[in-house]
Order: sequence, then C-alpha cells, then structure tokens
Amino acid sequence: MFTKQTIRDIDLEGKTVLLRADYNVPIVQGKITDDYRIKQSLPTIQFLLAKNVKLIICSHLGRPDGKPNPSMSLFPVAKRLQKLLEKEVEFVPDCVGERVAKAAKSLKPGQILLLENVRFHPEEEANDEAFAKELASLADVFVQDGFGVVHHPAVSVTELPKYLPAVAGLLLEKEVDTITNVMENPKRPLMAVIGGAKIADKLEILNRFIDIADFVAVGGAMANTFLAAQGINVGASIYDKEDLALAKEIIAKAEAKAKGGPFVFALPRDGVVASKIDKTAPTRIVDWSAHVVADIENYPKRPPLVSSKVEAHEMILDIGPFSASFIAGGMQLAGTVVWNGAVGVTETQGLDDPIGPTAHGTETILEAMIGEFGNRPYSLVGGGDTVGYVESRNMVGSFDHVSTGGGASMELMSGRKLPGVEALLNKNDVQ
Repeated sequence: MFTKQTIRDIDLEGKTVLLRADYNVPIVQGKITDDYRIKQSLPTIQFLLAKNVKLIICSHLGRPDGKPNPSMSLFPVAKRLQKLLEKEVEFVPDCVGERVAKAAKSLKPGQILLLENVRFHPEEEANDEAFAKELASLADVFVQDGFGVVHHPAVSVTELPKYLPAVAGLLLEKEVDTITNVMENPKRPLMAVIGGAKIADKLEILNRFIDIADFVAVGGAMANTFLAAQGINVGASIYDKEDLALAKEIIAKAEAKAKGGPFVFALPRDGVVASKIDKTAPTRIVDWSAHVVADIENYPKRPPLVSSKVEAHEMILDIGPFSASFIAGGMQLAGTVVWNGAVGVTETQGLDDPIGPTAHGTETILEAMIGEFGNRPYSLVGGGDTVGYVESRNMVGSFDHVSTGGGASMELMSGRKLPGVEALLNKNDVQ
C-alpha cells in the first residue's frame, strides 16, 4: 500500500498548487506524436480543479543541457493539454522570474498555468537551493505526479518538498502501488521478459526476478553477451566483453535456482540476423541450439536462409521464431507477466511494414501477453523502448498497466527506493 500522503489527504480548497507532471513526450516538427503521458496526468488535474485550486504545472522535455532550446519547448504540450481538458491552459515561456511570478499571482481558482521546460535552467539538475525556493514561492502546495522522474534527483523532484507541503498525485500513487504489488504479491506463475542493451543496466532487475519469478526470459542486445559467455559465436553483434563474467554469474545463479525447484531461465536459442540495421537489409534465421542442415551445396558461398552459424559480418537483431514461440508458450501458463525491454530492434518499422523485419519476436510477445494465443495473464509493461513499441502499435489499452516511467519502473522493480517518492509527506506526518 502507498505509504505517502496524496492529494486525497490534504486540504487543497482554493490553494495554489504546483504540480510536477511528466510531459517528456515525443515531438516531431512541433507536433506531439504520442500524448500517452499527457493523458495519464488528466485524473490528477481534474481532481485538483474540482478542489477549486489555482493550478501551476511544471515539467521537463528532453535534455536541453540547461539552456533554452525551441525544439524542446512545452508550448505544444500546453496546446494539447488545452484540447484534452477542453479548458484554457495559459503558457509562460519560462519557469522562474518576474513574468512567471506575475502570471502565477494573477491566476484565479480553476485556472491553469503551464511553465516552460524546467531543464532550460542548469539549476534544475544541480539541485540549486535558490532555484528551488523561487519555484516554491509560486505555490502553497507541491504535488508530485511525474513518475518518470522520481528516480532522478532534481529541484522539481527532491528539493521542492523541502519548501512546500508535498504529496503525491493519483498517477504516481497508481504507478507505485501497481508495480509494488506485482513484485510483492503477483498472481503466479510470475514470468518476466527482460530485454535491453547492457547487462549492467539490468543487473538488479535480473537478480530480483531470478529470486522471485518462476520464468525469466532474456532478449535484446543484452542476450548477445549471455550467448558469448556460453561460447556461442555472435558475429558482429553488439555485446559487452567486460560483462562476460557477470553473465556467467547470472547463468550460474539461475541454474542453481532451477536445481532447487521448477524455474526456467530462457536465453535465445535462435535469432534473426542481418548485415546492418535497415528495414531493407536481407535477414535470415540462425539456430545455434542444434546443427541445421540446409543449402549445404551452396554454403559457404551463400549462407543458407537457416543455419547454425552467425557469419562474421552479421548481427543478431531479434530473437528467432523458436525462442519467441517458447516465450509465448510460457505465457500460456503464466498468471502475471512483466515485460521490460524489447527483445529485438524495433526501429525498422515503416509505413508498409508497421512491425519491421527485426521486431517479430517483440510482436509475438505482445500478442501472447494480450491473450491472442489463449491464456490472458495480468500484464505489466515497463521500460522506455517497450512502452514506445506498444504505443507505436496503438496497443496501450490492451495491457493491464503500461508504465509512464522507464527508469523509475526499473528502479522500483529492482527494489530500490525512489528519491522523489521518499521526499513526500508520510501518511502519518502532521502538516
């Protein structure tokens, strides 16, 4: 259960509220291409407006390195938010200063003011005290609802709660409660599909799932390091030589758990390879789990469409059909599935191919999670590239929970405390 105070626990009537939202949304040529995070903030905003508050919203967008960048302005967000709320949203092109203070002071109950990108100021990520105090001077109460940033210490995350009564918004509460409950009290069997590039980035979450899950499947570029650690030739595939020993340790830990009872640790047994990452590049399947007899007459002049060897110039860009089917099969027995990280390269999509030649493994997992093959487990999706793929396929509504925070969801799944949550008032704190 969420242990921090929320907007339900504090007197907000008529007060000025500074809301930290996460509006780090994709914008191409000034147009928002996905407004999922904006939509997820609406319940908190509507709750606050029902309390007749004067609402000031701050957020960041992108990584502007502490200086203004027009391509990372929140102005398009103000327009989209206004459309979604069917209510005027005033925008001011800064987040501190005389103009901002004047705009905040002139707000009337029920009105909304969106501030410009807080990361246009280097003080935001430097945890600058003066910057924090100036932002805090705009409001009576601080509400943290940007789940995507609560793992990252910054003025609008960990410093503002020092100067204002600070509580959680509805989205933050929902994210923390949902993810914590899945990790601590899942419907079993619990299955985790972990993708990504580097083992070091996913070490804690891998160890946590090996400890608590019944089935752990690994994919993505990270899987190449595990394969290389087992002596499998991965050709020109990206992998981390410095993590080979780490990969061996994780495999040994998983094998030890499997000896103690039912547990599956699944590494890819086949993969889709190509000589470059391009939707037009020819692909073929390599099955390194067994010798495959195919096209022997022309080999090695022309690698067969199916073989047991990754050529020196080839990269493993997706899990193969057997591996994808094996994972999908596991989902037919699962009660809960947590998916964090795509298992292949999903950036090769095109208008003529919405999936892409190296995203079929990821697509198979998506289909299995939503019950296309029979069983429909409880589904939790977290991790930036995974969420991005689900959004690109317009499938967000098909899952039980799609997290708005990549790094934050990963930290929470790993069992870490989130600084932005820890900074808020506890349930029993007296204001």
